[in-house]
Amino acid sequence: MFKISEFSKLSQVPAKTLRFYDQLELLKPAYTDPQSGYRYYTSDQLLVLHRILVFKDLGFTLEQIRQLLHDDVSPDEMRGMFRLKKAEVQSLIQSEI
Repeated sequence: MFKISEFSKLSQVPAKTLRFYDQLELLKPAYTDPQSGYRYYTSDQLLVLHRILVFKDLGFTLEQIRQLLHDDVSPDEMRGMFRLKKAEVQSLIQSEI
């Protein structure tokens, strides 16, 4: 397990962001010390964090990302969401031209 500071350095995501993701129940620590409140993360959670960052880069909101990660969204549903996002971006580009 990694302390939040170590996980932050490994992932290059600020600890403040990790705390925020915890509050949003987007990325909960694997373990939180009940006495100190200190957060600990596992190496498996690096993959989850990476997925969050990719979805963010694609323009999804944090609420949409939470849904993608927690609601057992099927691959077909995910493809549909990507198609909608693509159409949204194309529309935005057309309105800027």
